[in-house]
Amino acid sequence: MHDELIARAQAWLAEDPDAETREELAKLIDSGDHAELAARFAGTLQFGTAGLRGELGAGPMRMNRSVVIRAAAGLAAYLESKGQGDGLVVIGYDARHKSADFARDTAAVMTGAGLRAALLPRPLPTPVLAFAIRHLGAVAGVEVTASHNPPRDNGYKVYLGDGSQIVPPADAGIAAEIDAITTLTAVPRPDSGWEVLDDSVLDAYLARTDAVLSPGSPRTARTVYTAMHGVGKDVLLAAFARAGFPAPVLVAEQAEPDPDFPTVAFPNPEEPGAMDLAFAKARETDPDLVIANDPDADRCAAAVKDGSGWRMLRGDEVGALLATHLVRRGVTGAFAESIVSSSLLGRIAEKAGLPYEETLTGFKWISRVDGLRYGYEEALGYCVDPDGVRDKDGITAALLITELASGLKAEGRTLLDLLDDIAVEHGLHATDQLSVRVEDLSVIADAMRRLREQPPTRLAGLPITRSEDLTQGTDRLPPTDGLRYTLDGARVIVRPSGTEPKLKCYLEVVVPVASHADLPSARVKATDLLTTIKHDLSAAAGI
Repeated sequence: MHDELIARAQAWLAEDPDAETREELAKLIDSGDHAELAARFAGTLQFGTAGLRGELGAGPMRMNRSVVIRAAAGLAAYLESKGQGDGLVVIGYDARHKSADFARDTAAVMTGAGLRAALLPRPLPTPVLAFAIRHLGAVAGVEVTASHNPPRDNGYKVYLGDGSQIVPPADAGIAAEIDAITTLTAVPRPDSGWEVLDDSVLDAYLARTDAVLSPGSPRTARTVYTAMHGVGKDVLLAAFARAGFPAPVLVAEQAEPDPDFPTVAFPNPEEPGAMDLAFAKARETDPDLVIANDPDADRCAAAVKDGSGWRMLRGDEVGALLATHLVRRGVTGAFAESIVSSSLLGRIAEKAGLPYEETLTGFKWISRVDGLRYGYEEALGYCVDPDGVRDKDGITAALLITELASGLKAEGRTLLDLLDDIAVEHGLHATDQLSVRVEDLSVIADAMRRLREQPPTRLAGLPITRSEDLTQGTDRLPPTDGLRYTLDGARVIVRPSGTEPKLKCYLEVVVPVASHADLPSARVKATDLLTTIKHDLSAAAGI
């Protein structure tokens, strides 16, 4: 057994083009660390609808140049099988460890396969890549990023020519082509032949950002901004300057790209502590709004002054605020969200007489809704200009929420005042999440199995009126690994995360509100219900 493992590791080592991972693997082989080798060679990192994402390191179960070259060659073969073997592939990347190497390898593989390849000029936000695909008429796009994952991770996100991320069956088609690659020596990788784009693509993206704002709208809101050690700062500052907003005050410690993310445990605005430096800067400068991007700037977080402190708005709250803003501007077209987001968007769309769609989790589904005008997901993702970027975009979302805050400021009001109005009009929709990060993925599988075999009949004393296993799909949704419980005045969805080792449970309660005076008691009731549902669900899932 050990001999076979060592032989596989040596065969991989012989082909590895990266001196760093070669050295790492050689040390593992020499030290006879069979447990670590077994983990690295337990299979291959699976290519799916999120593309690839994993920890950096040597071997087929890690993110490295060998794995990326195979992925790129598989994508090239897939495009050729679809009659697009001479098309353009545009490639973007963030500032994580190895991102530039993975992007350059992808350009070389595409060029070697007879496709045309174009690299973005430097590390830039993911939405710039999503924009560039359609702007340049590419047949596919690749973004090298692990978004808001820990520093040790990297990833590989694939888009097709429609500018949306891949969905089935394209993912399986690409995965099959990757599996067919037996040796890296068969993959031509020339040293040149691809194009490095200039700033004209970025300029075209920035020119497009103006389209999300109303001509002549107030632009007075003052902001504090953090790029969370990612690539958002320069593009966001340029977009804000073009729009005529006051220049955001930067959180200096997090303003420049840094792949080690030294000031945060996880570079995700939703994680505890990630916004502490931004809130400290806000206490010092007293802005109207705090804005944060995640490291690849496709997500946007907003925080507001609440009493004497600062509070992060939930993704669902920003989702409802932006929807209300767009409705008041008289937009037409479909509103869409994923099943894990608040049902409030459906109520807003219905009252405005707009089409509304619910999709599976992820912008790869939201962006495909017919006639989409606005889409969002509770995990801080907002698509406010689907004709320009068919994906979430943290830059244009930041512009739109700042425009809304400016308009309210002119009326002597705040985003919290508007949230109160929305609750009175549509009912208080309160959401929360039970999220469990695991070391051992079997914990997630066990919890899902337990819930399927012994489904709860009540949560927080509320009877479950409908219990759905989403692996079967529904009349509106394709199959996915998830469970949905409908209660009287509440909803729960349980699913494994697609990008992290987490079990995620999304909770929502809806409390009717007769008037503004009833809001405090409604909030207390909602908080109590969410706390009890969370407790009961934990017990039922055994987590």
